[in-house]
Amino acid sequence: MNKIIRRVLTVLPAVLLQFAWLYVLFKWLAPWAPAINLALSILACLFVLYLITKREESTYKILWLLVILTFPLAGALLYLIFGNKRTIRPLERKLDAAEPLPPAPDETEGLYEEFAADNRRLSQTFRRIQERTGFLLHENVQADYYPLGDDMFPVMLAELEKAEQFIFVEYFIIENGRMWDSMVEILARKAAAGVDVRVLYDDLGSISTYSKEAARELRKKGIKCESFNPLVIIKGTLNCRDHRKMLIIDGRVAFSGGVNLADEYVNQKVKFGHWKDIGFRLTGAAVQNFTRMFAEFWNAFTGDRIPDEYLSATVLSQSEEKQDGYVLSYYDSPLRSDAVSNELYIELLSQAQDYAWFYTPYLMPGDALMEAFVRAAGRGVDVRILMPGVPDKKLVYRMSRSFYPELLEAGVKIYEYEPGFVHAKGCVVDDVAGTVGTVNLDYRSLFLHFENNSVFYRASLLGALKADYEKTLEKCRERTLANIGTGFGKWVVDGVLRIFAPLC
Repeated sequence: MNKIIRRVLTVLPAVLLQFAWLYVLFKWLAPWAPAINLALSILACLFVLYLITKREESTYKILWLLVILTFPLAGALLYLIFGNKRTIRPLERKLDAAEPLPPAPDETEGLYEEFAADNRRLSQTFRRIQERTGFLLHENVQADYYPLGDDMFPVMLAELEKAEQFIFVEYFIIENGRMWDSMVEILARKAAAGVDVRVLYDDLGSISTYSKEAARELRKKGIKCESFNPLVIIKGTLNCRDHRKMLIIDGRVAFSGGVNLADEYVNQKVKFGHWKDIGFRLTGAAVQNFTRMFAEFWNAFTGDRIPDEYLSATVLSQSEEKQDGYVLSYYDSPLRSDAVSNELYIELLSQAQDYAWFYTPYLMPGDALMEAFVRAAGRGVDVRILMPGVPDKKLVYRMSRSFYPELLEAGVKIYEYEPGFVHAKGCVVDDVAGTVGTVNLDYRSLFLHFENNSVFYRASLLGALKADYEKTLEKCRERTLANIGTGFGKWVVDGVLRIFAPLC
């Protein structure tokens, strides 16, 4: 709710400007009002033509078209501040100005030949991700799946105790409490022992949970700590947040998934009933992708370059590793022209033959992904989406539910977790492919934020993910057309909510 209030307060000046302009227009400029309105209408139409020709998700464009045509002055101003990707130019310049990381050793050609011999179509999907993001496919050595943050947290602490060279921590939300305080105690000891400890957190994500004073206290303990993209209202920094979540230790192990560093994520604090989240622990050469993700951001946004030797620390050669399928870990960026995870989910749905099961806390897909869900279910694929039963943001929850009717009519099965809130982000398809990461099925995650995701092929983790999904379904209520309510009033409300879903 606090984040929604902050967004409203950010939009308020533009709305007030629109009303102020109308007041001036009718009080002092009334004789010239028709000519002025005609000029503004022409400018608004030109702005609309500009938007139509841009390569953007159609639902996003429709929202801005409505806003600009209804409130030309305020709408154009809001778009220039929040909707236009020019507002992220400072981030882009920092990434471009940073000294490039040394290239990772590319041994993927042989891997893709093996992959293609087993599944040519999926190997093309993985190769496309590699080409778009620059992150490499790896043989999976070991990936341990955790069905709850409660299960992953003790393992994270145990691995932190083993750190010898470096610890990298990057999360959207950090909050003082049992979870973070336990980690800080170890981080401080390790920093005192000479381990290079670095923490990167999102400024907006942690704005109500972690203060600049707390960050200064970390630095006093020898821990390097920086915030990502500090919130400056006039620069439109509500978008393009660092929603990534990763813990990397000595280049030998990485943790990721939906779990942030706050007590509700490990059920040490009850906020919205039982908190259902998922994560994983990765070892072997595949950890290198996470080390490089963190280094790329840290080097660009802090100016304190990470030693290049960290990028290959403890990485074993492929021949020395056992193989448990393949894994490709990458990050999404609003700076790229393609929305990689959005395309990935469309691809997985289009290739699914038996089933495609998804975890997500928010459900506000764009038109292309929505169509992929509908088409897969229409072909007879068992498509399921598992959602929260208790919302964390009631308005966003209501917006998510506005997408239910169309999906249910197409045959998609939707379940809500009755004990509480689902924050898990992942999917499993046909026992052969799946993802675990930070990507929600909403516009913000798919198009506007930095996210990290890991896509697995024929890894045993997928079996654990599927088993967890089946077990979680036992605690869910299935939603149907009969129990979600229908009627003209609901149809109108759903339509309005769908228009504004890209902003939430």
